[in-house]
Amino acid sequence: MTTLIEAPPTDADGLMPQKTTKSGGGLGKYILVRFLLIFPTILILVTLVFFLMRITGDPITAALGGRLPAEQLQQRIHDAGYDRPVLVQYFEYLGQVFTGNFGRTISDDRPVTEVLTTYGVATLELVINSLVIALLIGIPLGLVAAYRRDKWQDAVLRLFAILSYATPVFFTGLLFKLFFSTALGWFPVAGRANVSTELELQGLSAPTGIYWLDALRSGNFPAFGDVVSHSVLPALALGLITGGIFLRLVRTNVIGTLGKDYVEAGRSRGVSEYRLVTKHAYKPALIPVITVMGLQIALLLGGAVLTETTFEWKGLGLALASYLQARDFVAVQGIVVLLAVIVAVSNFIVDIVAALIDPRVRY
Repeated sequence: MTTLIEAPPTDADGLMPQKTTKSGGGLGKYILVRFLLIFPTILILVTLVFFLMRITGDPITAALGGRLPAEQLQQRIHDAGYDRPVLVQYFEYLGQVFTGNFGRTISDDRPVTEVLTTYGVATLELVINSLVIALLIGIPLGLVAAYRRDKWQDAVLRLFAILSYATPVFFTGLLFKLFFSTALGWFPVAGRANVSTELELQGLSAPTGIYWLDALRSGNFPAFGDVVSHSVLPALALGLITGGIFLRLVRTNVIGTLGKDYVEAGRSRGVSEYRLVTKHAYKPALIPVITVMGLQIALLLGGAVLTETTFEWKGLGLALASYLQARDFVAVQGIVVLLAVIVAVSNFIVDIVAALIDPRVRY
């Protein structure tokens, strides 16, 4: 009797799909471990920020020293508890942080949580816009650079990538403002939207604070156009940094994938190089992009300080620069802690997405 051997499954080009081997523990264990790592990460960052702020002395003296009589200054220091031992202040501050109480700002006497919620959404909007720009630039141009490897297109794109992430974001922003706003008049010079648009969007019921989303929800397309026109230059200036990194990462990984055995088998069957790049090589190349996306969010948040200052974008970066200038270290501590939480949670989400896409990254 003849035994039939079933051929392994292939795709439309006759290539065997890559198999991923599940290694280590299950997904549940991996998620639990990554989640638990969030807490020591935040604790270390909170501790560093607290003690670095205290090196300069107590926040009251730093912000108001020389502007109040000595008696009033000492009374405010005593009322705030800054005359107690530093370790006592540290553990009290930890308790406040884990209950969501970041204290009140010294320079304008506002709850720090109010500052975080008011300006945090604006920074989130800028980071989302910049990340979209980075992906739209990095992934397609990375594929083009890999497809035209060692040709003039590849050389131009590699030079573009180097300049993108090597040029300071404030310098890029200033150039964009001079050229696209002042010289050509295509985009507004600064701000998140016109004053009338901001008042309309802030007056909506249950606004999210993300202007383009609120404009779409309300069906206010003129406001949406105004918000987008204000967003283009800041998002482009900040997104180019990460876009250049994504471009080089995609190029490198696509070129590496093109050397795999299953791709060589496709070439031997006459599959075009374009189809090999766009159908078979780009998917494995996206996994490293997703993996490093958490680190790039941290880079975007750091660059948001300079971008928001350059474009007068009313977000956490602009607020941080203002409070640093006022030496309001209570507000600075709260903003830095929130940024640390965002980075830690973003890395956690990215790790989970990477594990779902490629089980090989699990422990």
